[in-house]
Amino acid sequence: MEIKKNQNGEGLLIVIEGTDGSGKSTQVNLLDEYIKYKGYGVAVSEWKTSRLISGVINDAKERNLLNTTTFSLLYAADYTDRLENEIIPALKAGFVVLMDRYIYTAFVRDSVRGHDINWVKSLYSFAPKPDLVFYLNVPPDILIKRLIAKNGVLDYFESGRDIGLSVDTYNSFEIYQKRCLEEYGKLKKEYGFIELDGTKPKEEIHNIIKAEVDKLL
Repeated sequence: MEIKKNQNGEGLLIVIEGTDGSGKSTQVNLLDEYIKYKGYGVAVSEWKTSRLISGVINDAKERNLLNTTTFSLLYAADYTDRLENEIIPALKAGFVVLMDRYIYTAFVRDSVRGHDINWVKSLYSFAPKPDLVFYLNVPPDILIKRLIAKNGVLDYFESGRDIGLSVDTYNSFEIYQKRCLEEYGKLKKEYGFIELDGTKPKEEIHNIIKAEVDKLL
């Protein structure tokens, strides 16, 4: 099958945002298959997957070496490397680039960890604007059930334990995720996110996403 390019000869940047356990990766995978079925070239880029930086982040996390500023800067470096070596080349080649998280994840996490949101935004001021941003909204009580069912435990950083919210992991997770949801609530208005109920069946969510993407394709 011949791979189609978009009519303007440039690619599309489509983002699926949300917290861990919201169903982002599932929807990215479904959309990846759908767009390929339509005959378009697709590239997928996930948060913290830079070949240059991701190993450094994982090592620092395991050894608990990240303060809030180092946390911010390492993730910004990861994004920058992927932007230069994956995202921009794919867009120039006319591909549809699917992002499993984008800079908005950094806006949320860094501001919850105490950084001024304007400082964080300036850190990513060079980032290209997406053509579509989908935001999967899932309440903390559902997220806890999903993540424990999947991993058996709650992640130290996704529970906000690194910023001392609570000595109890579950309570810390709830506080941290509620704060994240508040930040996402601000961003969705500012950046025009298409908000989706992440508790709905994955096929129902996928159909809504498909309909919006078809408008661009």
